[in-house]
Amino acid sequence: MSEQASAKIMPFRADDENEDEAPEALSTAERMLLAETARMAEALVFASTEPVSENALAARLPEGANVAAAMLHLQQIYAKRGVNLVRIGDSWAFRTAGDLAFLMSRDTIQQRKLSRAALEVLSIIAYHQPVTRAEIEDIRGVETSKGTLDTLLESEWVRMRGRRKTPGRPVTYGTTEAFLDHFQLESIRDLPGIDELKGAGLLSARMPSNFSIPLPPEDPDELTEDEDPLTDIDLEELGLLTPKDRDA
Repeated sequence: MSEQASAKIMPFRADDENEDEAPEALSTAERMLLAETARMAEALVFASTEPVSENALAARLPEGANVAAAMLHLQQIYAKRGVNLVRIGDSWAFRTAGDLAFLMSRDTIQQRKLSRAALEVLSIIAYHQPVTRAEIEDIRGVETSKGTLDTLLESEWVRMRGRRKTPGRPVTYGTTEAFLDHFQLESIRDLPGIDELKGAGLLSARMPSNFSIPLPPEDPDELTEDEDPLTDIDLEELGLLTPKDRDA
């Protein structure tokens, strides 16, 4: 189990000591409804092995339930506990509090360490997505092997997004929700900026004055104007789908 793995926790009850953390501006009836909605949402997220999207929660909760308010209410309740409710993209999951991760170190399964080349490529994809292999090579100044991209795809931190609307229709790459989850990012826009990278020693303090880091897309799942979606034929060509799978 990784440091990010969900912890087993006792569900929050609407009548426990945390009920008074509901917004005081609400009426008694609204507070009770919010607490019960949060309690049901908590059960759904707790029972899931994967982050649960707000759309999935809305589909399971009573019609008209204020999912966003319920999740923010729960997030406040768990903020000071050993387990936190964290937002990952548009999904929610329970995760061990960051300052207690050391307690899980003995049970941690060491993941395959990425090579320097893979880390460079991952960083470029994270900050420049959507990006093609040729664009990655142009930024790095060296050729990028297929094995490096395959490693990142196997890690499930990187995915094929679509095809660029240019001659040859090269595949574009982007990060996944698993990437956000592993690095404890709510969204791709929470990636470290220049000052943070310099402070961590990952960028030279002598970088050119005009050096800048591109701003990642607000919604990394949405295709840009110069991308086409991957079709079944594309997936077959890329070895991600067989004719049998397509006809199933």
